[in-house]
Amino acid sequence: MKISKLMPCLGLLLLMFGSSYAQSNGKVIEEKRLKSSVLGKDVRYTIYLPADYDRSSRTYPVVYLLHGYTDDNTGWLQFGEINRYADKAISEGTIPPMIIVMPNGDSSFYINSYDGKEKYEDFFINEFMPAIEKEYRIKAEKRYRGLAGLSMGGYGTLIYSLKHPELFAAAAPFSAAVWDDSTIAKMPQENWDRTMGQLFGRNLKGSDRLGKAWHDNSPLKIVDTKTADELKQVRYWIDCGDDDFLTRGNCLLHIALTEKRVPHEYRVRDGGHTWTYWRTGITDALQFIGQSFHQ
Repeated sequence: MKISKLMPCLGLLLLMFGSSYAQSNGKVIEEKRLKSSVLGKDVRYTIYLPADYDRSSRTYPVVYLLHGYTDDNTGWLQFGEINRYADKAISEGTIPPMIIVMPNGDSSFYINSYDGKEKYEDFFINEFMPAIEKEYRIKAEKRYRGLAGLSMGGYGTLIYSLKHPELFAAAAPFSAAVWDDSTIAKMPQENWDRTMGQLFGRNLKGSDRLGKAWHDNSPLKIVDTKTADELKQVRYWIDCGDDDFLTRGNCLLHIALTEKRVPHEYRVRDGGHTWTYWRTGITDALQFIGQSFHQ
């Protein structure tokens, strides 16, 4: 074949492969807003839609991905590069095509505050999820719904999956903010006042912090009070670095589930409380969650 005839063929192949590559990238909407009557304000969220979303009429499973303390709904996109990891995993068949929703949780820890001034859990469960699953083509069933998050978002992941197991098939908390009672009682007052006081009670000291508001929202206490059969309703992937300041609480959670003979995956990798750690683990977590969407 002459070069002059070969070049158009090469150009056509490049065009075909280039087009295929472009179509493998999902769509990201960085900022959307949902008007909340529960919170009395607009709540921002970011959403990832798989590559074929605009070209099909199918419905998709969903993963709610929660950010950490001091971040916002764009954290997993900006620092976690979730769209890049999801694109790659979907194109390689590691995870099924899925919609990933990232709400802004401010510093709420995703729960209802002790004084009722901020009811984020009520908003998320009763208002946010139904609105999202009506707006987008989502399979609105437990078996097609997963949760994941880091640090404060890991805590929220545990709280929602433990309190509302009828809603979620799988949960993947990263570096979850899990503390036992003794750690909470001994927490420096400055730390308590800055982060915990608004959630569980202001100006509390020592064992006075261990009241109903705390125990109702302590993953360790909830695990302790539930039966093994209740805990088995959700599949768990727990991942925390060996150098993370939260590793002790995650170890205790692993032990508590193990003692109740609740199957779960527990990972301790080399690393700390960093985006490098979370980025390098998110694909495995999404794969674990994605397995729950299969027969």
